[in-house]
Amino acid sequence: MTAPVEKDQTIPVVAARRHVEHDMLLAALPHPIVVVGEAERIIYANQAAEQFFSMSIAVMRRQTLREAVGFACPLVALVDQVRRSGASVNEYGIEITLPRIEGSRLADIYAGPVPEQGGLTIIMVQQRSMAQMIERHLTHRAAARTVSGMAAVLAHEIKNPLSGIRGAAQLLEPGVKDDDRVLTQLICSETDRIRNLVDRMEVFGDERPLVLEPVNIHAVLDHVCRLAQAGFASGMPISAEYDPSLPPVPANRDKLIQAFLNLLKNAAEAVGELPEPGRIVLRTAFRPGVRMTVPGTTARVALPLMIEIEDTGIGVPDHLKQHLFDPFVTTKTRGSGLGLALVAKIIRDHGGVIEFESERRRTVFRVLLPLQAESAKPTGKGPKDA
Repeated sequence: MTAPVEKDQTIPVVAARRHVEHDMLLAALPHPIVVVGEAERIIYANQAAEQFFSMSIAVMRRQTLREAVGFACPLVALVDQVRRSGASVNEYGIEITLPRIEGSRLADIYAGPVPEQGGLTIIMVQQRSMAQMIERHLTHRAAARTVSGMAAVLAHEIKNPLSGIRGAAQLLEPGVKDDDRVLTQLICSETDRIRNLVDRMEVFGDERPLVLEPVNIHAVLDHVCRLAQAGFASGMPISAEYDPSLPPVPANRDKLIQAFLNLLKNAAEAVGELPEPGRIVLRTAFRPGVRMTVPGTTARVALPLMIEIEDTGIGVPDHLKQHLFDPFVTTKTRGSGLGLALVAKIIRDHGGVIEFESERRRTVFRVLLPLQAESAKPTGKGPKDA
């Protein structure tokens, strides 16, 4: 009579162990997983889903799917379709609105019924940021090369005539009336302004390979932070979240300082436009997964070193997001629109990728750089399209 009792006690133990194993497996997945029950009630979400929706599982269980994603979100219609048809659905490029962060994210969706669990629907979300990053990265590179060619023409065809125009105005100035002298001074000041703009663009025409050496990325960021706090970011809170285990990056230290100082200046200006105090975060981490081909070789270089500059400023207007790294595109009233184009060129010259995310009160510029490239033999040309 004891055997049946032992068997009955073993079944719930095995079931509990399997339940724990399933939870561990779902928690380890990098993609958000959500299970929806009757009346669109959320009954399960893994850790990735908690991060994606910016709420804990305890909060999500008190909400319906419609409340979590906002009114008229296509995700709700997909779940309804699965319930009606009983079949799985794949949908690509769905914009998921997130009322909690007052923003939206583009993602690919899988939704299907849970086998042997009537009324339950499982949803897997795959955010499309990585694919879009590579696509926009190629656009950024094309824009940088366009500016390079334009800079070479401008330097040759414009700077020399400008010198002649300015010299002529200076020669005329002593012989004109006081009222007309203002005009000659205006000619000189405007030619100086155009010359300075051309000087800035000449940087884009420099296609010489960078001289690289092992650089401590945290030392670079600390130096940039000190420069910022001594100048344009004086009094602003800038925090650092570094991964101390990162090895050196092959880079040109001065160029990296120039790039990250430009990004930090943009963040400080965005935060400075707010009526209330904001903050800036410098972050580093190891993020494997992105690889690019080095031209002229068969090697593929990993880009696992991630550097982020995050701010709580006003964000990037939607109409500028697709063109932010193009030359002469700026959100500043007195900006030239060359700063981010120059940053894109510097990161490109290092064989890296630059990408950004922007929503209300959260903008992140993300740079991915290689750690090493021993297998790549130099060809005398900078990295180009993957």
